[in-house]
Amino acid sequence: MSQPRPPYRHPLFWVPSLYLAMGVPNATVSVVSKIMYKNLGITNTDIVLYTSLMYLPWVLKPIWSPFLEPYLSKRRWVLTMEFLMAIVIGSVAFVLPLPGFFRISLSMFWIAGFASGTQDIAADAVYLTTLPQKDQAKYMGIQGICWNCGSILAAGPLVVITGRLHDNYGCDWTHAWMIVMGLLGGTMALLGLWHAWNLPEGEPSSLHGGGMAGAWLALKESWVTFFQKKSIWLMLLVIFMYRFGEGFIENFGPLFLMDPRAVGGMGFNNQAIGGIYNTYGTIGFLAGALLGGLFAARFTLRRSFFFLAVALNVPHVTYYFLSHAMPDNMVLVSVVVTIEKFGFGFGSVGHMLYMMQQIAPGPFKMTHYAFATGVMALTKMCTGWISGPLYELFHHNYPNFFLFVLLASIPPIILAWFAPFPQTADGDAVAAAGGP
Repeated sequence: MSQPRPPYRHPLFWVPSLYLAMGVPNATVSVVSKIMYKNLGITNTDIVLYTSLMYLPWVLKPIWSPFLEPYLSKRRWVLTMEFLMAIVIGSVAFVLPLPGFFRISLSMFWIAGFASGTQDIAADAVYLTTLPQKDQAKYMGIQGICWNCGSILAAGPLVVITGRLHDNYGCDWTHAWMIVMGLLGGTMALLGLWHAWNLPEGEPSSLHGGGMAGAWLALKESWVTFFQKKSIWLMLLVIFMYRFGEGFIENFGPLFLMDPRAVGGMGFNNQAIGGIYNTYGTIGFLAGALLGGLFAARFTLRRSFFFLAVALNVPHVTYYFLSHAMPDNMVLVSVVVTIEKFGFGFGSVGHMLYMMQQIAPGPFKMTHYAFATGVMALTKMCTGWISGPLYELFHHNYPNFFLFVLLASIPPIILAWFAPFPQTADGDAVAAAGGP
């Protein structure tokens, strides 16, 4: 980690890999773990309850972010967390054969979640303090796409591998997932080694060397100034609700596609799930994100925000359609899921830009952006908490569950219409799509 490095590396040497390294563990903890536990026999209710709690590290980012700066450099925090995640995620492979694997592996995913949240803080700080504003805008699109590619890598081809190991080579689910968890840990280790050579230091913090006293003072000031922002409570409500319906889709979408038809699911195996999400879903998401970025840039965020919210929430009708029609044609299912992913990619642009341009600006931009993304993670955690009980309330009836999702997707659209824009027109700077 202390190897001598060239004084300058072009951003293309580290920006794509840095955000790829942020997307992989996030998807591993929040998405891949659900599929793994489903294969290993854990109930839907337990899966969504306990995995949703693992969003807590991302919710709490604003609390511990000031405590990082007095000590290690931004680069060293990134490297330390990447190697820690490599160890922890790789170690999940060794606990899966144990009788108490569920509890132990959840603990390890929790550690990985806190490490990932810390990596997010430090990586964003490297990006914001290394690149001038012109280059920040230039590489914003690459940043977002690579973050999502990291998520796709974990939730796509590696999930397909587990299916092939199980279906084609007779490997039981435990050993199939042991291999893939080992691959995920190795991926993080390789990314850490790459960044040990290529990642810049980032600008030294004004708190460096100030110890805990300086960190506490910065924490207090960042909280006070955050809640002094004009219309902050309404803006936070907009951020919290924007992806409320999507939270239920994220929690139960993969489980619905995997559940057998006898209980109302689509009955697809891991290979099919990985193919749907990794191939067609990926194309739909990236196309939607790129077009959404162009749409917002053309009309400005203020004028496009409502339409972006509509684009994200209306396609939730696709899962309601699938739960009623129950088609067995893989092409049709792939098209339907792709439509939903396209809408998610297109509409998520509004979410990210609203946080960047309306909530983050000010003297504590990095910490206030962490506040906003923490609220976004809180949405995922809360929808996860109530997804399981709702599924039980509807007697495991997927059509009724997805009807509720449709109703839950209406308030975000209404709030988007009334969303405040306290920042000036300069806040509507062009930024590309994508992001966590």
